[in-house]
Amino acid sequence: MQTGLRGRDFISDLDFSKEEVETVLDLAWDLKMKRAMGVSHASLRDKVLAMLFFFSSTRTRGSFEAGMAQLGGHAAFIESRTTQVSHGDTEKELGAIFGRYFDGIAIRHVDWGIGNNYLNNVASASRVPVLNMQDEIYHPHQCLADLMTIMEKKGRNLRRKKMVVSWAYASSYLKPMSVPQSLILQMPRFGMDVVLAHPPEFELMPEIMEQAQAMAKKYNAGFEVVHDMKEACQDADVIYAKSWGPLMTTHDQEEGKKIQDSYQDWYVNDELMALGKDDVIYMHPLPADRDIEVASSVLDGPYSVVFDEAENRLHAQKAVMALTMS
Repeated sequence: MQTGLRGRDFISDLDFSKEEVETVLDLAWDLKMKRAMGVSHASLRDKVLAMLFFFSSTRTRGSFEAGMAQLGGHAAFIESRTTQVSHGDTEKELGAIFGRYFDGIAIRHVDWGIGNNYLNNVASASRVPVLNMQDEIYHPHQCLADLMTIMEKKGRNLRRKKMVVSWAYASSYLKPMSVPQSLILQMPRFGMDVVLAHPPEFELMPEIMEQAQAMAKKYNAGFEVVHDMKEACQDADVIYAKSWGPLMTTHDQEEGKKIQDSYQDWYVNDELMALGKDDVIYMHPLPADRDIEVASSVLDGPYSVVFDEAENRLHAQKAVMALTMS
């Protein structure tokens, strides 16, 4: 158990070692049980978290806000467009000042080429931990909840479990690639054989791919890329299929949408899920485009663990906050 997390930032998935992630998960399960039993666990009494959003949110805002309240503290919701963050406050000023007002700063900023730098600039000026609620590169708290959920369903020993991280068609906006990138970085560290599936235009960032391959090599796990969804899902233990934009191909929204619309057959239905093992599970961070990205029969059916996954956002984030902000 590694307990030296007080005051630490959590911006990239690899900011915490494998052993530190295991410490987070151990505490998350303890806090989950305390929540279920109605046992008080106010370890952050009188602490305040700033939650700065540049991008809309449902589960992220709800889980961080509820989590801080359950830990005995308070979360202050700050919307960039309704404050001077949108026209004047720099990252240095924000980090220095909020680092004096608050006990932690959580930020969601997914603008391409801007978000991750923004978080790191705030962190460099802040005396309190900065937590990444999602940027354009990483979604580390979502990934912790995903790992927690997989372990609940498949056991703590995930070696040789096959996880498919697949692109899927969505008709809505071109979504960030941070979820699949976090997954391919984190899951090989726990022995999972990861298969990344996507159409050719939907590649992930080269530096993230290199890090994922390095993690797989270090932890003796499989990592491969295929361009066929059905091929990828054969004998899978976990199918995590969601949409992301073709940001390595184009930054033009119109062109990106045209590329996206040419792959409408990348769709999760019962036939696709049947290619996995008998106890295969379906995962998605939500919101999903129902009956476009994934069939409602899958999303609401026996394969799906999406609501357990969403709940675990609360417990995993509480563990990170308790360990970094205490």
